[in-house]
Amino acid sequence: MLKGRHIIGPTDLSVAEIDEICALAEQIIVDPASFQDVCRGKILAALFFEPSTRTRLSFEAAMLRLGGAVEGFADASVSSTSKGETLADTIRTVSSYVDIIAMRNPKEGAAALASQYSFCPVINAGDGGHLHPTQTLTDLLTIRQLRGSFEDHVVGFCGDLKFGRTVHSLVTALCRYPHNKFIFISPQELQMPDYIIKNVLVPAGVEYQVAERLEDVIGDVDILYMTRVQKERFFNEQDYIRLKDSYILNNDKMRLARRDMIVLHPLPRVNEIAPEIDADPRAAYFKQVKYGMYARMALIAKVTGSL
Repeated sequence: MLKGRHIIGPTDLSVAEIDEICALAEQIIVDPASFQDVCRGKILAALFFEPSTRTRLSFEAAMLRLGGAVEGFADASVSSTSKGETLADTIRTVSSYVDIIAMRNPKEGAAALASQYSFCPVINAGDGGHLHPTQTLTDLLTIRQLRGSFEDHVVGFCGDLKFGRTVHSLVTALCRYPHNKFIFISPQELQMPDYIIKNVLVPAGVEYQVAERLEDVIGDVDILYMTRVQKERFFNEQDYIRLKDSYILNNDKMRLARRDMIVLHPLPRVNEIAPEIDADPRAAYFKQVKYGMYARMALIAKVTGSL
C-alpha cells in the first residue's frame, strides 16, 4: 500500500510496487482520459531549491492531468529560505497546505530530512548527487515499454558515473532484477563510487566491467545510458582534452552498436549526444521524457490514495 508513503530512494519501493506503478502508468498511457479527475481536490507542492526543467514540469503536468492543483516555487530565492528559514520549518509550513510534496534540493539527504518534518508524503525529486527515484521510475518504464522487461539486459552507463544521481538510482533498481549486467564507461576521475560497488553490486552478485572508451564496448550493450562529462570535474585540462571525444555519441560510434540498442539520457544534454543521433530510431531520450510524466502520474495517484 503506497498511500501516505514517503518516496526518498528507489529501494523505498519493492519490486512488486515498482511493477504496480509501471502497470498503472501503462494504463494511463493507453487511456489518459479515464484518469483526468482522480486527484481532483488534491494539491501538489513542487519545491525546487535548484534549477530543473523536465522533473519540475513533469511533476506539475502529472498532477494537472490527474485533475489536481499545483503550488510551490522553482527558485529558492523567492522562498523564506532566502531569509534564513530552515528546511524543517519550510516543510512544516508547506505540508500544512498540501497533500503531497515533490522536492529537489542540492544537499544530499535533504529529502530524508524533509520527510521527518512533513505532515504529508514527500517525493524526492533529486537530492544533490545522491538519489532521484522518480527518474528511476521514468527509466524503468521506458525500458519496459521499449525492451519488454526489467531483466536480462546489458546496460552501459557512460559519462559522469561518480556524481550522477540518476545513474546511482537506476543501478540500484536494476540490481533487484535477475540477469542484468553493467558496463561502466567513464574516465578514471568519474568512475562509479566505491560505495555503490561495495553496497549494491557486490551483495547482489551482479556482473559488471569497467571501460574507458565507449567505442570499445558499445557493440555489447542493449541499453546505453548517456550522461554529461563536465570539464570542471577533471584535475587537469590535458586529461579532459584527451578523453572528452570518447564520450560524445555520434554516428560513427552508433555504427558499432546493435540494431536494437536503445539510447537513454536523463537530460539535459550538452554535447555528449550529437544532434545527428536524434533521427536514429534507437534514440529514446525524448520518449523517455514523456514516459516520465506518466510514471509520476501513477506514483502521485498511488501515494495520495487516489487509486
